[in-house]
Amino acid sequence: METRQLKTLLAIQSHGTFAHAAEVVGLTPSAVSQQVQALEEELRVTIFDRSTRPPTVTPEGLQVLEMASDILRRAEDTKASLSGLHIAGTLMLGSVRTSALNLLPRALVQMRQRYPALKPSLRVSLSSPLIADVAAGRLDAAIVAEHLGFPSALRWSPFLREPLWLIGPAEMDASDPIKLLNTWPYVRFRSPVPLANLIDTELSRLGVVTNDVAEIDTVGSIVTCVRQGLGISVVPHVALQYPEDLGLMRLPFGSPQVTRQIGIVERTSSPRAEIISLLHGALSELCGEYGVARDQKSE
Repeated sequence: METRQLKTLLAIQSHGTFAHAAEVVGLTPSAVSQQVQALEEELRVTIFDRSTRPPTVTPEGLQVLEMASDILRRAEDTKASLSGLHIAGTLMLGSVRTSALNLLPRALVQMRQRYPALKPSLRVSLSSPLIADVAAGRLDAAIVAEHLGFPSALRWSPFLREPLWLIGPAEMDASDPIKLLNTWPYVRFRSPVPLANLIDTELSRLGVVTNDVAEIDTVGSIVTCVRQGLGISVVPHVALQYPEDLGLMRLPFGSPQVTRQIGIVERTSSPRAEIISLLHGALSELCGEYGVARDQKSE
Protein backbone atom coordinates (compact mmCIF):
# COMPACT_ATOMS: atom_id res chain seq x y z
CA MET A 1 0.00 0.00 0.00
CA GLU A 2 1.48 3.33 -1.09
CA THR A 3 0.43 6.90 -0.35
CA ARG A 4 0.07 7.61 -4.08
CA GLN A 5 -2.56 4.89 -4.30
CA LEU A 6 -4.41 6.38 -1.36
CA LYS A 7 -4.29 9.85 -2.91
CA THR A 8 -5.75 8.39 -6.09
CA LEU A 9 -8.61 6.80 -4.13
CA LEU A 10 -9.50 10.11 -2.51
CA ALA A 11 -9.31 11.87 -5.88
CA ILE A 12 -11.84 9.38 -7.30
CA GLN A 13 -14.11 9.98 -4.33
CA SER A 14 -13.85 13.77 -4.70
CA HIS A 15 -14.22 13.98 -8.48
CA GLY A 16 -16.61 11.11 -9.17
CA THR A 17 -14.92 9.24 -12.01
CA PHE A 18 -11.62 7.52 -12.76
CA ALA A 19 -11.09 9.86 -15.72
CA HIS A 20 -11.49 13.07 -13.69
CA ALA A 21 -9.31 11.67 -10.91
CA ALA A 22 -6.62 10.82 -13.47
CA GLU A 23 -6.46 14.48 -14.53
CA VAL A 24 -6.07 15.59 -10.91
CA VAL A 25 -3.29 13.16 -9.97
CA GLY A 26 -1.49 13.39 -13.32
CA LEU A 27 -2.03 9.82 -14.52
CA THR A 28 -3.87 8.12 -17.34
CA PRO A 29 -7.28 6.59 -16.59
CA SER A 30 -5.71 3.19 -17.23
CA ALA A 31 -3.02 3.83 -14.61
CA VAL A 32 -5.65 4.95 -12.11
CA SER A 33 -7.60 1.76 -12.72
CA GLN A 34 -4.44 -0.31 -12.24
CA GLN A 35 -3.70 1.40 -8.92
CA VAL A 36 -7.20 0.73 -7.63
CA GLN A 37 -7.09 -2.89 -8.78
CA ALA A 38 -3.70 -3.44 -7.11
CA LEU A 39 -5.02 -1.99 -3.85
CA GLU A 40 -8.15 -4.14 -4.02
CA GLU A 41 -6.04 -7.26 -4.54
CA GLU A 42 -3.77 -6.33 -1.62
CA LEU A 43 -6.66 -5.66 0.75
CA ARG A 44 -8.87 -8.43 -0.71
CA VAL A 45 -11.91 -6.17 -1.00
CA THR A 46 -13.87 -4.51 -3.78
CA ILE A 47 -13.56 -0.76 -3.31
CA PHE A 48 -15.61 0.40 -6.31
CA ASP A 49 -18.60 -1.25 -7.95
CA ARG A 50 -17.70 -0.92 -11.63
CA SER A 51 -21.08 -2.20 -12.86
CA THR A 52 -22.47 1.32 -12.39
CA ARG A 53 -21.60 4.47 -14.29
CA PRO A 54 -19.85 6.21 -12.69
CA PRO A 55 -18.45 3.54 -10.34
CA THR A 56 -19.92 3.64 -6.83
CA VAL A 57 -18.14 3.03 -3.55
CA THR A 58 -18.94 -0.28 -1.83
CA PRO A 59 -19.48 -0.50 1.95
CA GLU A 60 -16.00 -2.01 2.29
CA GLY A 61 -14.71 0.77 0.05
CA LEU A 62 -16.05 3.39 2.43
CA GLN A 63 -13.93 1.87 5.19
CA VAL A 64 -10.88 1.91 2.93
CA LEU A 65 -11.49 5.57 2.01
CA GLU A 66 -11.78 6.52 5.67
CA MET A 67 -8.54 4.66 6.37
CA ALA A 68 -6.83 6.37 3.42
CA SER A 69 -7.85 9.82 4.63
CA ASP A 70 -6.56 9.08 8.13
CA ILE A 71 -3.22 7.65 6.91
CA LEU A 72 -2.57 10.61 4.59
CA ARG A 73 -3.41 13.13 7.30
CA ARG A 74 -1.11 11.40 9.79
CA ALA A 75 1.65 11.30 7.18
CA GLU A 76 1.22 15.02 6.53
CA ASP A 77 1.34 15.80 10.26
CA THR A 78 4.45 13.65 10.74
CA LYS A 79 6.27 15.41 7.90
CA ALA A 80 5.39 18.79 9.42
CA SER A 81 6.66 17.69 12.84
CA LEU A 82 9.93 16.26 11.48
CA SER A 83 10.60 19.43 9.51
CA GLY A 84 10.21 21.56 12.62
CA LEU A 85 6.80 22.97 11.66
CA HIS A 86 5.06 21.75 14.80
CA ILE A 87 2.00 23.96 14.32
CA ALA A 88 1.15 22.53 10.93
CA GLY A 89 -0.88 19.88 9.20
CA THR A 90 -4.65 19.38 9.20
CA LEU A 91 -6.74 19.94 12.32
CA MET A 92 -10.03 18.05 12.10
CA LEU A 93 -12.57 20.02 14.12
CA GLY A 94 -16.24 19.68 14.91
CA SER A 95 -18.60 22.24 16.38
CA VAL A 96 -22.18 22.52 17.51
CA ARG A 97 -24.17 24.92 15.37
CA THR A 98 -25.43 27.20 18.15
CA SER A 99 -23.74 30.42 19.18
CA ALA A 100 -20.34 28.71 19.51
CA LEU A 101 -20.06 29.42 15.79
CA ASN A 102 -19.95 33.15 16.59
CA LEU A 103 -16.54 32.55 18.18
CA LEU A 104 -14.90 29.65 16.34
CA PRO A 105 -14.48 31.24 12.88
CA ARG A 106 -12.70 34.23 14.43
CA ALA A 107 -10.43 31.95 16.43
CA LEU A 108 -9.60 29.89 13.32
CA VAL A 109 -8.76 33.05 11.37
CA GLN A 110 -6.35 34.06 14.14
CA MET A 111 -4.79 30.59 14.14
CA ARG A 112 -4.37 30.69 10.34
CA GLN A 113 -2.69 34.10 10.50
CA ARG A 114 -0.26 32.96 13.20
CA TYR A 115 0.39 29.49 11.79
CA PRO A 116 -0.09 29.55 8.00
CA ALA A 117 0.99 25.89 7.68
CA LEU A 118 -2.03 24.82 9.77
CA LYS A 119 -5.12 23.77 7.80
CA PRO A 120 -8.34 23.54 9.84
CA SER A 121 -11.16 21.35 8.56
CA LEU A 122 -14.50 22.12 10.24
CA ARG A 123 -17.67 20.00 10.45
CA VAL A 124 -20.86 21.21 12.12
CA SER A 125 -23.17 18.72 13.83
CA LEU A 126 -24.89 17.89 17.13
CA SER A 127 -23.02 17.24 20.38
CA SER A 128 -23.50 13.46 20.61
CA PRO A 129 -22.12 12.51 17.15
CA LEU A 130 -19.27 14.99 17.55
CA ILE A 131 -18.26 13.46 20.88
CA ALA A 132 -18.43 9.97 19.35
CA ASP A 133 -16.24 11.07 16.41
CA VAL A 134 -13.62 12.54 18.75
CA ALA A 135 -13.56 9.32 20.77
CA ALA A 136 -13.16 7.28 17.56
CA GLY A 137 -10.36 9.50 16.24
CA ARG A 138 -12.33 10.81 13.28
CA LEU A 139 -12.05 14.32 14.74
CA ASP A 140 -9.12 15.81 16.65
CA ALA A 141 -11.42 17.91 18.82
CA ALA A 142 -14.92 19.38 18.96
CA ILE A 143 -16.58 22.48 20.39
CA VAL A 144 -19.50 21.33 22.55
CA ALA A 145 -21.49 22.55 25.54
CA GLU A 146 -21.11 21.03 28.97
CA HIS A 147 -22.37 17.50 28.59
CA LEU A 148 -23.22 14.59 30.84
CA GLY A 149 -21.38 11.33 30.35
CA PHE A 150 -18.12 12.17 28.56
CA PRO A 151 -16.21 8.89 28.01
CA SER A 152 -13.23 8.47 30.34
CA ALA A 153 -10.84 8.59 27.37
CA LEU A 154 -11.92 12.17 26.60
CA ARG A 155 -11.11 15.48 28.27
CA TRP A 156 -13.45 18.48 28.16
CA SER A 157 -11.95 21.92 28.84
CA PRO A 158 -14.34 24.90 29.07
CA PHE A 159 -13.25 28.16 27.42
CA LEU A 160 -16.53 30.06 27.99
CA ARG A 161 -18.73 30.45 31.06
CA GLU A 162 -21.46 32.94 30.21
CA PRO A 163 -24.78 34.17 31.62
CA LEU A 164 -28.19 33.71 30.01
CA TRP A 165 -30.36 36.77 29.39
CA LEU A 166 -34.07 37.34 29.01
CA ILE A 167 -34.25 39.70 26.03
CA GLY A 168 -37.00 41.85 24.56
CA PRO A 169 -37.47 44.56 21.91
CA ALA A 170 -35.41 47.73 22.38
CA GLU A 171 -38.42 49.90 23.28
CA MET A 172 -39.47 47.59 26.14
CA ASP A 173 -39.12 49.02 29.65
CA ALA A 174 -39.48 46.28 32.25
CA SER A 175 -37.82 45.03 35.41
CA ASP A 176 -39.80 41.90 36.41
CA PRO A 177 -38.66 38.87 34.38
CA ILE A 178 -41.28 36.52 35.88
CA LYS A 179 -44.12 38.86 34.89
CA LEU A 180 -42.71 39.21 31.38
CA LEU A 181 -42.39 35.45 30.94
CA ASN A 182 -45.98 34.91 32.07
CA THR A 183 -47.55 37.64 29.93
CA TRP A 184 -45.51 38.42 26.80
CA PRO A 185 -45.39 36.29 23.61
CA TYR A 186 -42.42 33.96 23.95
CA VAL A 187 -40.04 32.72 21.23
CA ARG A 188 -38.89 29.27 22.36
CA PHE A 189 -35.52 27.71 21.51
CA ARG A 190 -36.50 24.22 20.36
CA SER A 191 -33.50 22.02 19.61
CA PRO A 192 -32.03 18.70 20.90
CA VAL A 193 -29.07 20.46 22.54
CA PRO A 194 -28.08 21.08 26.19
CA LEU A 195 -28.81 24.83 25.99
CA ALA A 196 -32.48 24.31 25.13
CA ASN A 197 -32.85 21.83 27.97
CA LEU A 198 -31.11 24.22 30.38
CA ILE A 199 -33.54 27.03 29.51
CA ASP A 200 -36.64 24.82 29.70
CA THR A 201 -35.55 23.37 33.05
CA GLU A 202 -35.19 26.83 34.59
CA LEU A 203 -38.54 27.98 33.15
CA SER A 204 -40.16 24.99 34.82
CA ARG A 205 -38.36 25.66 38.10
CA LEU A 206 -39.54 29.28 38.05
CA GLY A 207 -43.10 28.06 37.62
CA VAL A 208 -43.87 30.29 34.63
CA VAL A 209 -46.28 29.36 31.84
CA THR A 210 -45.05 30.93 28.61
CA ASN A 211 -47.27 32.10 25.78
CA ASP A 212 -45.30 30.54 22.92
CA VAL A 213 -45.61 32.41 19.65
CA ALA A 214 -42.81 30.53 17.81
CA GLU A 215 -40.41 27.61 18.14
CA ILE A 216 -37.04 28.15 16.44
CA ASP A 217 -33.94 25.95 16.36
CA THR A 218 -31.20 28.58 15.93
CA VAL A 219 -30.25 31.20 18.51
CA GLY A 220 -29.37 33.81 15.87
CA SER A 221 -32.84 33.60 14.33
CA ILE A 222 -34.40 33.97 17.78
CA VAL A 223 -32.47 37.19 18.40
CA THR A 224 -33.65 38.51 15.02
CA CYS A 225 -37.29 37.74 15.86
CA VAL A 226 -37.00 39.51 19.22
CA ARG A 227 -35.29 42.51 17.64
CA GLN A 228 -38.21 42.85 15.23
CA GLY A 229 -40.79 42.71 18.00
CA LEU A 230 -42.20 39.20 17.70
CA GLY A 231 -41.78 38.49 21.41
CA ILE A 232 -39.29 37.87 24.21
CA SER A 233 -36.85 34.99 24.60
CA VAL A 234 -33.83 33.64 26.48
CA VAL A 235 -30.39 33.53 24.85
CA PRO A 236 -26.74 33.19 25.94
CA HIS A 237 -24.54 36.27 26.18
CA VAL A 238 -22.40 35.30 23.18
CA ALA A 239 -25.47 35.63 20.93
CA LEU A 240 -25.65 39.38 21.63
CA GLN A 241 -22.38 40.53 20.10
CA TYR A 242 -23.58 42.53 17.10
CA PRO A 243 -24.09 46.34 17.26
CA GLU A 244 -27.79 46.03 16.43
CA ASP A 245 -28.28 43.88 19.55
CA LEU A 246 -26.82 46.38 22.01
CA GLY A 247 -30.13 48.22 22.41
CA LEU A 248 -32.22 45.15 23.21
CA MET A 249 -33.85 45.00 26.62
CA ARG A 250 -32.08 42.40 28.72
CA LEU A 251 -32.69 41.06 32.21
CA PRO A 252 -30.87 38.27 34.09
CA PHE A 253 -32.56 34.92 33.44
CA GLY A 254 -33.03 32.70 36.45
CA SER A 255 -32.61 33.13 40.17
CA PRO A 256 -29.68 33.11 40.59
CA GLN A 257 -28.81 33.98 36.99
CA VAL A 258 -28.26 30.82 34.95
CA THR A 259 -24.91 30.30 33.19
CA ARG A 260 -23.80 27.77 30.61
CA GLN A 261 -20.38 26.54 29.57
CA ILE A 262 -18.87 25.70 26.18
CA GLY A 263 -15.56 23.92 25.81
CA ILE A 264 -13.28 21.75 23.71
CA VAL A 265 -13.49 17.97 23.96
CA GLU A 266 -10.41 15.99 22.90
CA ARG A 267 -8.81 12.63 23.56
CA THR A 268 -6.70 12.58 26.71
CA SER A 269 -3.76 11.25 24.67
CA SER A 270 -4.36 13.48 21.64
CA PRO A 271 -1.37 13.87 19.29
CA ARG A 272 -2.71 17.37 18.49
CA ALA A 273 -2.74 18.53 22.12
CA GLU A 274 -0.37 21.46 21.50
CA ILE A 275 -2.51 22.87 18.68
CA ILE A 276 -5.75 22.29 20.57
CA SER A 277 -4.31 24.14 23.57
CA LEU A 278 -3.48 27.12 21.36
CA LEU A 279 -7.00 27.07 19.92
CA HIS A 280 -8.44 26.98 23.44
CA GLY A 281 -6.38 30.04 24.33
CA ALA A 282 -7.59 31.93 21.26
CA LEU A 283 -11.23 31.10 22.05
CA SER A 284 -10.87 32.03 25.72
CA GLU A 285 -9.35 35.38 24.78
CA LEU A 286 -12.21 36.13 22.37
CA CYS A 287 -14.71 35.46 25.19
CA GLY A 288 -13.43 38.46 27.14
CA GLU A 289 -14.67 38.65 30.73
CA TYR A 290 -16.43 35.29 30.38
CA GLY A 291 -13.38 33.42 29.10
CA VAL A 292 -12.06 30.42 31.05
CA ALA A 293 -8.33 29.64 31.08
CA ARG A 294 -7.35 26.08 30.17
CA ASP A 295 -6.07 25.24 33.67
CA GLN A 296 -8.99 26.95 35.43
CA LYS A 297 -11.44 24.55 37.05
CA SER A 298 -15.10 24.90 36.12
CA GLU A 299 -17.40 25.87 38.96
